Amino acid sequence: MKLTFLFPFFTALLITGFFCLLPPLRSCALPKRRASESRGETRGETLAVVLITLLYAIVAFSHLGNTKAPQTSHVFSEGESITLELDGEYEISRAMARSVIGTGGYTVSLSADGEQFTDAAEFEQNYVALLKWHDLALSGRARYVRLTAWGGPELAELTLFDETGAALPWRTVSVLTDEQSLTPEKSNFMNSSYFDEIYHARTALEHMRGMSPYEISHPPLGKLLIALGMALWGITPFGWRFSGTLFGILMLPLVYAFARRLFGRGSVSVCCTVLLAADFMHFVQTRIATIDTYGVFFTLAMYYFLYRWLFPESGDGLSPAPAEGRSSDLALCGICFGLGAACKWTCLYAGAGLGVIWALHWVFRLVREKRKALGALGKNILFCLCFFVLIPALIYYVSYSPYGAAKGLSGIGMYFQRDYLQTVLDNQGYMFRYHSGVNATHPYSSRWYQWMLDIRPILYYLDYNGPARSSFGAFTNPVLCWGGLIGLFVLAFCALFRREKKALFLLLGYLAQLVPWMFITRITFAYHYFPCSVFLVLVLGYVFSLMRDNLKRWRIPVWGFTALAAAVFAFFYPALRGAEINTRTASLLYRWLPTWPF
Repeated sequence: MKLTFLFPFFTALLITGFFCLLPPLRSCALPKRRASESRGETRGETLAVVLITLLYAIVAFSHLGNTKAPQTSHVFSEGESITLELDGEYEISRAMARSVIGTGGYTVSLSADGEQFTDAAEFEQNYVALLKWHDLALSGRARYVRLTAWGGPELAELTLFDETGAALPWRTVSVLTDEQSLTPEKSNFMNSSYFDEIYHARTALEHMRGMSPYEISHPPLGKLLIALGMALWGITPFGWRFSGTLFGILMLPLVYAFARRLFGRGSVSVCCTVLLAADFMHFVQTRIATIDTYGVFFTLAMYYFLYRWLFPESGDGLSPAPAEGRSSDLALCGICFGLGAACKWTCLYAGAGLGVIWALHWVFRLVREKRKALGALGKNILFCLCFFVLIPALIYYVSYSPYGAAKGLSGIGMYFQRDYLQTVLDNQGYMFRYHSGVNATHPYSSRWYQWMLDIRPILYYLDYNGPARSSFGAFTNPVLCWGGLIGLFVLAFCALFRREKKALFLLLGYLAQLVPWMFITRITFAYHYFPCSVFLVLVLGYVFSLMRDNLKRWRIPVWGFTALAAAVFAFFYPALRGAEINTRTASLLYRWLPTWPF
């Protein structure tokens, strides 16, 4: 255990050493945006970002999930029985069954002659057992197998095995026996759903089928994006995880573009891209079929476009130009706000941060220009009412189309029907009551101050195989988390005592994602820190730019810090993708803190 604690000790020591190199904040030159470089440097930087993104995409899509799974299935009605025949009489040792989305259960009966059946097992297919392979305890000698259902379960495949582990051949060919080659040896995250995928992937499939959704505690757009991946790749783990992984990949060039706008072209922007690619939270959270990824992507995009509007290309990056940037940037900011809110309500927190930054901008301009700015403010208010209220409301309203389709509504006309409007309004009331009334407990829950210190990750998946285990969870790369926390104090100093607006912008963006959770009493988890962790990348980019503009040999510490983050990611990579590791070895290498689930 002493060896284990050396890892976080030396990591924290290196992070501390990095910040000791910072120049005195009271007198150092504040970061300036570098806009001009040689064409060769620009091409090299672009190539570096493309290569980083491609490398990350390869890693992210690798071991994401199986691309093949049974696609044909049968939905049982209450009390329905189906009898299947093997091509001979065999000793049955166990069965593997692939569930889809219907809930209920089955009684499994065995017979040697097809007339006298004996109940051998029961299997409940409840809401936590969907889109999974199940290893069923089943024993007996039989030629015929009968499934009798209760509820309305949906089953895609049934495979029987003898005592040697060999799959038994069916004589009956049906949707339950036509894809036997796709049956895995065991159920795991590669072939089955895990954690909240049982809600969101299920709901995505229900939207695809025009069914009433089961999970209605979040707006629909995120599930529709999950459904897009399933439409492309089928009802497979790779299919329902594809869209989130793609959005995670797209975050890399988006962060690069944001950092380049903040700090100019050069190593700082590339290092920010590497920091995001090396973040544990970003890697794990975008590879699970939940809706958080989409909310974070649109949050990052809305702040990027707001910054483009506040600090146009002609500005010096330290104070707003006399006139704001292009209206199209502000419009895109509002559209991204609408898309994010239609994925998850947490984007409303980000929207509140946008509002604070927008208000401060106009306060500063009114103080500077007095009455001259009143006319521009009035026009901007009308513009914002359109792109931050009306259009987001339309996006949000239209995103409920699957709910209308489930009620038999279709076409543009359904948006004007009272039934559709009432459905949308009822769901808002339900979501508010649900989230305000959550009082459940969870062994891996955590509070906001624990997120800032990386104290309590949430375990998403755990599977033991003898002395080995496969597991992964959501938490931030400690280099990013601990280094970013110190960077926040640097930002706060520059914003408050140096009145540096770039630092204030990033600080408010971070706090907008964190402060609301300080007042929320419901159960919370480490993944709620995901939006903040993305802002920590830009926070460290600010620190990097301070070093760039004040130290002659700034590249050594900046590149070294970035390399440290990448090295820690590589070190943890087996535990982040769910590779089987000896349980004792996993604890020895990865349990840096007593509360980490390794």
